[in-house]
Amino acid sequence: MTPPARRGRRGATVKGARNRGRYRLPLRYLLPSTLLVALLAMLMLRGYVHNEIEADHRVRPPAPNTRVPAAILSGGPVIDARSAAPTTRRVPANRVVLTFDDGPDPVWTPKVLDKLKEHGAHGVFFVTGAMAARHPDLVRRMVEEGHEIGLHTFGHPDLSYQSTDRVDRELSRNQLALAGAAGIRTSLFRPPYSSSAHALDNRSWPVVRHIGGRGYLTVVTDTDSEDWKRPGVRAIVERATPEGGEGAVVLMHDSGGDRSQTVAALGTLLPDLRAKGYTFTRLTTALDAPSAHTPVTGFALWRGKAFVAAVAVSERITGVLVVGLAVVGVLVLARFGLMLLLSSVHARRVRRAGFRWGEPLTRPVSVLVPAYNERECVEATVRSLAASDHPVEIIVIDDGSTDRTADLVEAMRLPGVRVVRQRNAGKPAALNNGIRHARHDIVVMMDGDTVFEPSTVRELVQPFGDPRVGAVAGNAKVGNRDSLIGAWQHIEYVMGFNLDRRMYDVLGCMPTIPGAVGAFRRVALERVGGMSEDTLAEDTDVTMALHRDGWRVVYAENARAWTEAPESVSQLWSQRYRWSYGTMQAIWKHRRAVIEGGPSGRFGRVGLPFVSLFMVLAPLLAPLIDVFLLYGLVFGPTAKTVAAWFGVLLVQGVCAAYAFRLDKERMVHLISLPLQQILYRQLMYVVLLQSWITALTGGRLRWQKLRRTGAVEAPPGRAPAPRPRAADDGSGAVGRRPYV
Repeated sequence: MTPPARRGRRGATVKGARNRGRYRLPLRYLLPSTLLVALLAMLMLRGYVHNEIEADHRVRPPAPNTRVPAAILSGGPVIDARSAAPTTRRVPANRVVLTFDDGPDPVWTPKVLDKLKEHGAHGVFFVTGAMAARHPDLVRRMVEEGHEIGLHTFGHPDLSYQSTDRVDRELSRNQLALAGAAGIRTSLFRPPYSSSAHALDNRSWPVVRHIGGRGYLTVVTDTDSEDWKRPGVRAIVERATPEGGEGAVVLMHDSGGDRSQTVAALGTLLPDLRAKGYTFTRLTTALDAPSAHTPVTGFALWRGKAFVAAVAVSERITGVLVVGLAVVGVLVLARFGLMLLLSSVHARRVRRAGFRWGEPLTRPVSVLVPAYNERECVEATVRSLAASDHPVEIIVIDDGSTDRTADLVEAMRLPGVRVVRQRNAGKPAALNNGIRHARHDIVVMMDGDTVFEPSTVRELVQPFGDPRVGAVAGNAKVGNRDSLIGAWQHIEYVMGFNLDRRMYDVLGCMPTIPGAVGAFRRVALERVGGMSEDTLAEDTDVTMALHRDGWRVVYAENARAWTEAPESVSQLWSQRYRWSYGTMQAIWKHRRAVIEGGPSGRFGRVGLPFVSLFMVLAPLLAPLIDVFLLYGLVFGPTAKTVAAWFGVLLVQGVCAAYAFRLDKERMVHLISLPLQQILYRQLMYVVLLQSWITALTGGRLRWQKLRRTGAVEAPPGRAPAPRPRAADDGSGAVGRRPYV
């Protein structure tokens, strides 16, 4: 019999192998990838129907016509090349076939149709597939009002430059759009840039033969109104009028520019020619031929409808995205402008000669260090606190560490340092436990991977000289900035966090006291119930609660703390995922502040919209800048796209440089700013998207622990000598104690 242990290992091995064979892409990768692919597909479709993809605007100059049959050159405007012996036909006398090219246009086509309806006239509209797919309602109106439809290719290229495969694609996609818009096919075709039959040459004639071989009648013209030149209404009417009662195929346009003269000319031409005995008919009616329209049914019909529907969705969504891009651009520029203005106001205010918050605060304060498996860096953290030039009580709350973090701190035997042990319960519980053990009325909180400068605590607590101040945010800095990821986070901390905090300080709605360096008035914490476990962003949650309770929350720029930022993408992902999700939780928790009065209402109507807009919504749209940058680089206009992107980057660079100057940081790290904007922003976008998914699906996260390396060391300063080991009195205040 197989031993139980072996059986268990074998089962685990088999299960592991089975799981490896059934690997599934995580939702955090699958959904963003799916959205990205869908977005690119919509942009490609939009680019195609707007003639930005496969566009060819070349027009071939005239060529010799030695290969064109003489009968064709001297024949009528309707060319039948469906047989081996091509023929032409003319419109009978006193009949006019008005033809309109390049539509349908949402502005001018309805006006042309209205004029024709007013005078009881019919005509032929040679539509492009791109315009028909974008405006199917106008194609349906043409058919319903008795007009005839002809093909004018999908994207309006000069077919004499194209291969036969491209010609066939232009025809089939033109028919596809027509089927989806009106449920019909047509046998009429007019080549782009064509004129009369005598203008055919050795380059265009093979195209006519090929199209005839596909079953189409090629319709050119024998009377050109030249309305595309906009020569004036009188000139258009004169050029569109046939001579001597002859029949004519008249060329006009309902798209491609300003067609107001064409519409006005129809108001004169139609009654004038009718008074002269002319009738305005469809082409097949004038030729006594069967209708050019054939109903489309079955799969071909549904395929056309699906194509037109996809174009409609693409148009609407990309239209919304374009608006979103404009909104993001305005928000980004407005935010940068506001940050520059208000951060300057903040700097001048706190740096002016004689500025003080109140009476200097010299009494001792309690410093809380929640720690979970911080053995790599907790020693540097505690020594930096012990070297403080302000009297402090240091309380390390060990949250059930398994790496002997508490033992290490106790072995240091530093005066004024206490260790409180508890079972693993999360960061908020650890902080609340520390508050209960604190002896002083000002409580400083920091992370177990952070080191303070000797002056940090003193600078951090001075704002409490103002009795209205309930909490103070310090200046968190990235200590491990030598790697590329570290440099990007350094830029983010200096520009995105500290510059923001200056702005929020002036506006009186700072949303977050950073966990790495913050201080609280103890009575303020007690009034709001301490650190809440309702959200994963307990620092944001408690800051919002303090605002709602009427306390001021300010920023102390000289209270610098050096923190160890994540050094890998996965660690950064975990941290920012918790931050963004926790921020969303905090916003939702305090949402009622928007409709409340007093301090809560002031924060709700200023702070919550700012945080929601700039920390939750705008970052979700920020990748549009890069998506449209890529699209513009590939499909144009390239120069304008590059100029716009560099313009945004320049604004960001100015803000970053100003932020670095305020913080007295070296500018060398800004070299990586362009790359940060391309890569780092996408990572933050995916993290935020995953947070939205978690919020909408009701998922929950725990207080996550990042792997630390101890790369950030204590700043220069003299640490006190170790104290003698104290006996454990059973209180748990000093030395080792069972879980609490």
